Amino acid sequence: MDSEDDMHDANDVESMDDDEGFYSDEMGMDYYGSDDDVDVDFGEDNEGIKRIEASRAENNFIILEESDIKQRQEEDITSVSTVLSISRAASSILLRYYNWSVSEVHEAWFADEDKVRKTFGLLKKPVVQLPSSRELTCGICFEAFHRGSIRSAACGHPFCCACWEGYIRTSISDGPGCLILRCPDPSCGAAVGQDMIAMLVSDEDNRKYSRYLLRSYIEDNKKTKWCPAPGCEYAVNFVGDDENYDVSCLCSYGFCWNCTEEAHRPVDCSTVSKWIMKNSAESENMNWILANSKPCPKCKRPIEKNQGCMHMTCTPPCKFEFCWLCLGAWSDHGERTGGFYACNRYEAAKQEGVYDETERRREMAKNSLERYTHYYERWASNQLSRQKALADLHQMRTVHMEKLSDIQREPESQLKFITDAWQQIVECRRVLKWTYAYGYYLPEHEHAKRQFFEYLQGEAESGLERLHQCAEKELQQFLSADGPSKEFIDFHTKLAGLTGVTKNYFENLVSALENGLSDVDSQAACSGSSSKNGGSSKAKGGKGKGTSRVGGSSKNVDSTGMWTCEYCTYANSKHSTTCHMCHHQRR
Repeated sequence: MDSEDDMHDANDVESMDDDEGFYSDEMGMDYYGSDDDVDVDFGEDNEGIKRIEASRAENNFIILEESDIKQRQEEDITSVSTVLSISRAASSILLRYYNWSVSEVHEAWFADEDKVRKTFGLLKKPVVQLPSSRELTCGICFEAFHRGSIRSAACGHPFCCACWEGYIRTSISDGPGCLILRCPDPSCGAAVGQDMIAMLVSDEDNRKYSRYLLRSYIEDNKKTKWCPAPGCEYAVNFVGDDENYDVSCLCSYGFCWNCTEEAHRPVDCSTVSKWIMKNSAESENMNWILANSKPCPKCKRPIEKNQGCMHMTCTPPCKFEFCWLCLGAWSDHGERTGGFYACNRYEAAKQEGVYDETERRREMAKNSLERYTHYYERWASNQLSRQKALADLHQMRTVHMEKLSDIQREPESQLKFITDAWQQIVECRRVLKWTYAYGYYLPEHEHAKRQFFEYLQGEAESGLERLHQCAEKELQQFLSADGPSKEFIDFHTKLAGLTGVTKNYFENLVSALENGLSDVDSQAACSGSSSKNGGSSKAKGGKGKGTSRVGGSSKNVDSTGMWTCEYCTYANSKHSTTCHMCHHQRR
């Protein structure tokens, strides 16, 4: 590492605002929260959690625990019940149907109360008038029961307690569909509320029903979602705009609110979806087979050449012997055709153009596979580096900070610059990882944008590597020291400086990608305007080859007409209109 260059970069950070968020003012916080969050003990300090929730509410999301969800749900039910003068059970039924939107319930109710009641089975009076006899007949088992053993919904249809219990218990066992339970009578649509369910079933079934109702408050609400991290029971209430969807749960998992994949800013959700699908698709297996194997001329099974000789023998039961180059029978070959390591027939046929399309297709698949491998390896490498950095950050907080405080005789609050650096490393690894997915889908023909993107990416990656090496390697000497060191002050200055410089690099990269590399377009527009005013007009009305391309589909077509699917990069015949591998339409 060139320490002089590092210190030169570090000095640039003096002009930066230390309180600024990771990306920009509109985000207001980095991936792990503000500086006040990082040292909070989530397991014991409830006040700390409330402070975090309050600070995040000022941004774009609020983390909700189960108690918070219950409180909000109860408040909404009470609000609707009070305003509409209906029971709490009827309120929860309406809110459930209107995705727990109080305003939509009010709007629909005051627009046409009778229609709402009829639609959702909230009857004003019974539709069945029961006789005044002491015994009534159950509508399910047709047994006669004492009047006190008969229960009815708002409709008045009589059923015994045992039949009611079996009906409700079966519905609860079937899943969340029990939340829209109706009268057992096939011709009746009267709703069965939570008050009646609580009265007729066991405590265990009541708990299940309440759990379904609680989960529906999150899953049916447009502004709330469960954290997708395995085992996490927190929910997230999104209160931000449509520009920044990144959310960080209290379990430390970050995800995108829009697509629920892991946080991927600055790359858009459609690019992430295509990249994930490509990583899991079988198309890359087919591309590898096409690029590295040839079909046996007899049985058509793909064969990989694993030795230097051109004399190939297919596996049993085929056992056909053929030439690797021209795929002709080996019995027709010998010294006169070039021997074991060449094939004059192949060379002659290639000159005549016999193998042009096959070879081009194979070469195209090979190039596509190499390009994908280039970006995937770097994407995966940064993912692994980020996971390692997360583990190092956890160890730094739980073990090394106290140890370093004792060695250097400084309070842990004065060593916070170290955890700040590791947080920056973790976030930058995430951003850098997704820039490789962005680069893979950046059109090849946009050379100026690609050059600008690779420059910004290279600058950011170089700064991150210097920061990561400083935090990982240079810190070790102070952890193993016997006492305070004067060099620790220089290390403090260097690490804090590198943290700020790296932050600046990545802010520039994120800003450019979120703007679609528009700086390149604006420069091109200025250049085009100046050439139109003072330059040559030769391009106007010209008949160059480039003018024959219309639309966006031609950018994936090579000189032979073979086209590459933009979803799976499979090389397709020029006559096909759908991809042979993923069946997407040609665009």
